Amino acid sequence: MFAAIPLDLDDPQQASAWLALLDHYARDPMGGGSGLSDYARRHLVGRLRQLPGFHAALAMAGDEAVGLINCFAGFSTFAARPLLNIHDIVVHSAWRGRAIAQVLLDWAARRAGELGCCKLTLEVLANNEKALAAYARAGFAPYVLDPQAGHALFLQKILMEDAS
Repeated sequence: MFAAIPLDLDDPQQASAWLALLDHYARDPMGGGSGLSDYARRHLVGRLRQLPGFHAALAMAGDEAVGLINCFAGFSTFAARPLLNIHDIVVHSAWRGRAIAQVLLDWAARRAGELGCCKLTLEVLANNEKALAAYARAGFAPYVLDPQAGHALFLQKILMEDAS
C-alpha cells in the first residue's frame, strides 16, 4: 500500500529524498534526460521553502519515498477562483505500474479542494502515453473552450539559462 504525505522541506530526510526523486525524473527522457543542474541541486530546496504557493507530497512505500508531486497555486480569471497547477509528478522507475501516480493525483485533488480551487491543471509531453493514460484515469482532459478553436498548447520562452 502507498500513501501520499505532505512534503516537509525542513525535514532533511524528506528534502533529500525529494531532491533525489526530482533528479531521477530530470534524468529520464521525459524529464529532459540530463538531471538537475548543480545550481538547482544547491538552491531549489531553499527557494521553495520561501515560496508560499508551493504544495507538494511524497508517495511512500513504508519508509521509502517512491514518488513526488509538485504543485503551484495559480488563479483562474474566468472562474475568479484559485487553481492548482501540477508542475511535476514523478514515480521512480523501479516503482512504476503500481498506481502510485493515482495516489499522488488524488492527494493534489484533495489539496486543491482544501485551497478552494476551481480546477487542477498540468502539462504533459504529447508522446508520454503512460502519463496521458494515468491523467485520463484521474479525470484530466485537454483544455478546450470551443472545439472549433482547438485545445490549448503549453508554450515557453527561455529568459535565463540555468546558472551553475
